[in-house]
Amino acid sequence: MIENIQITISNVPREVPKGITLEEIAKQEQEFFQYPIILAKVDGQIKELTSKVIESENIEFLDLTSREGNRAHVSGLTFLLIVAVKELYGNDKNIIVQHSLDKGIYIETNFIINSDSIANIKQRVQQLVENDLDINRVNVDRLDAINYFEKIGDYAKAGVMKYNTNSFVTLYRLRNLYNYFYYYMPISTRYLKDFDLNYVAENGFMLRFPTIYITDRIKEYEHHPHMFEVFQECRDWAKLMNIENSTELNNMVSTGNIGDLIRMNEMITSNKLLELAKDIKQQPEVKIVLLAGPSSSGKTTTARKLCMYLRSLGMNPKTISMDDYFVEKDQNPLDEDGNPDYECLEAIDLKLFNQQIASLIAGEKVSIPTYNFLLGKKEYKKTMQVAKNEVILIEGIHGLDPNILNNIKREKKYKIYLSALTELNMDDHNRISTTDNRLLRRMIRDNRTRGYNVEATLKSWASVRRGEEKYIFPYQDEADATFNTALIYELGVLKTYVEPLLYSVDQSSEYYEEAKRLINFLRLFLPIPSESIPQDSILREFIGGSCFYD
Repeated sequence: MIENIQITISNVPREVPKGITLEEIAKQEQEFFQYPIILAKVDGQIKELTSKVIESENIEFLDLTSREGNRAHVSGLTFLLIVAVKELYGNDKNIIVQHSLDKGIYIETNFIINSDSIANIKQRVQQLVENDLDINRVNVDRLDAINYFEKIGDYAKAGVMKYNTNSFVTLYRLRNLYNYFYYYMPISTRYLKDFDLNYVAENGFMLRFPTIYITDRIKEYEHHPHMFEVFQECRDWAKLMNIENSTELNNMVSTGNIGDLIRMNEMITSNKLLELAKDIKQQPEVKIVLLAGPSSSGKTTTARKLCMYLRSLGMNPKTISMDDYFVEKDQNPLDEDGNPDYECLEAIDLKLFNQQIASLIAGEKVSIPTYNFLLGKKEYKKTMQVAKNEVILIEGIHGLDPNILNNIKREKKYKIYLSALTELNMDDHNRISTTDNRLLRRMIRDNRTRGYNVEATLKSWASVRRGEEKYIFPYQDEADATFNTALIYELGVLKTYVEPLLYSVDQSSEYYEEAKRLINFLRLFLPIPSESIPQDSILREFIGGSCFYD
């Protein structure tokens, strides 16, 4: 006799046979989803669809429009690309997943490609999708996994296994190929039909797919030369240092040589900022330097260091924070959840801001505001006047928006885009997300300076990310220069500060799965002590000890 059990699906009661798989239930629910159901959240915990239902549970199904489902979708597509490339061009051919770019992922190959190659790879991936091949999850002895990856020449992944302390590791098998992905996977290739590929260079192409921000289509690829060049420059330096993945970073830590890497990385970053200051100096028509970037990109430290370098070149920059021009509390627009929206352009008193900056560059003395966040209003306690040989440095998330200071000629403005563009990968197929890097930075700073716990940061993060997608990223090509604030060694340092905080998230929390994901990610890095990090480092903005703050 088949025993039935009571479950709820998105809080709607259902009765199902005990032992039924999530996949079987998902088939009945698919009509309510835009894309194939790819994962499930069972009593708050992520499960792959092969899991069986054996007791009363609350189930939420996820497609690629969810953050978790999108990660699994990208991991699955990556595995398909690996298999397709090897089947078409040989087992010695490989892809190297590099970084996100224009709502897609830039991928390099270890062989020369052209547009015909990309068409062939796309066709083979589509065939693999149509063949409905199983993607099997297997638990293997860690030492056996190391031997397997060494045998096929994937030494970076073997290194990842080396620094994983578990006795057994989870691998995934597609046809006769095993691989490691640090996140969940779809259980079949049939769930992976939504993608496209674009040829970019003789050894690189874009993988594109729907995202949680653009769910109704796959965005057409738009090349961003500034961002692409900065990433390329970072990768070239990483290759020069022989630090292209987590294994190579861990090797440097374990041999006691991390101090030299920290000093070299900090020197390179400071030199690039000095070159930026020199470029500003060489353009005498520039009167305003606008500095913008997403959350936890190190805007404040970069602004203060840039001011210091400009002063060393004989300039005397005056600094203004765009946050001081927030509208009064009772005028603040609300977001979709009914909370004050400090990210949108309408949160800025744009008329006052434009008027005062124009007056300043005209040489007038202006009474500028300081925003009192406790009272929710502007206070006028200081004046500013800008001499002919001085510039104004303005920090704010809207600095690249062409609607900002549109009453001032473009040649008088120098726009800088900041981001923590992580050049380090875990291995050839598992990239390190720039967003994750910034999130870890923010968790540490929120806890250190505001007393927030991890859950509070995670609760606000979705709203912060929506604001970045709307008000920062669309204008990155407006920048005259792009400056990378990521440090190749920083994840080992961040680990020592944020890992204990992540363990505070209780299993009953809606943010438990995200905390667990980040813990599993950080386990792959050896801890790096912070003693060698200079006081003017961007990283000090988050971990403390900065000469600009403390």
